[in-house]
Amino acid sequence: MQERRYAGGACIAGAGQPVEHWMALIDGFAKMSVASEGGRVSTLTGVSAGVWFGEGSLIKHEARRYDVFALRPARVALMPRRTFEWLRETSIAFNHYLQELLNARLSLFIGALEHERLLDTDARVAHCLASLFNPELYPDAPRHLQVGQTEVALLANVSRQRVNVALQRLQALGLVRIERRGLTVLDLAGLDGFQASLGAEVVARDARAPRHA
Repeated sequence: MQERRYAGGACIAGAGQPVEHWMALIDGFAKMSVASEGGRVSTLTGVSAGVWFGEGSLIKHEARRYDVFALRPARVALMPRRTFEWLRETSIAFNHYLQELLNARLSLFIGALEHERLLDTDARVAHCLASLFNPELYPDAPRHLQVGQTEVALLANVSRQRVNVALQRLQALGLVRIERRGLTVLDLAGLDGFQASLGAEVVARDARAPRHA
């Protein structure tokens, strides 16, 4: 195993690069993102401490398909491909863990796509925050997140100004507390319920809308 340190804003792993290590964030906060040839950038998800990533590219022996940037100073653990493949070949428990991790990540991305298409901005911000506490991906996530509004905006793919409005609303509902350095989630179940209830309202409204031939 190796350990590397990255400054805030540094590229931990770049799209198109060969993948020779399985990576985990020991400390810090990062984001996965993709960029078009025209320069448009879309954030896929956040990566907090304790999370492994990059297993798909290792398994498929392909170049990395996304960038990973440190949003704050970060420490990263790297497992060599040889060790990764040895564990896959010899450990049933390791393969079960990989299967559960891939399934959890697939569910995360499907949920993000669903909420982006169905929910309003406030609910998307709520979903973004709730997703950072996915028990399968982030089993030890603290309720206090050292993330700023700019970082939340990147993860939710909305403007910073709109994130501020959404967070003020979530704080007024007693779901989060905005602090000088980050925010604290006060009611995780409430965040989940908030996004679910708004999603039901959108579906119901669409069902009532007149259909045009």
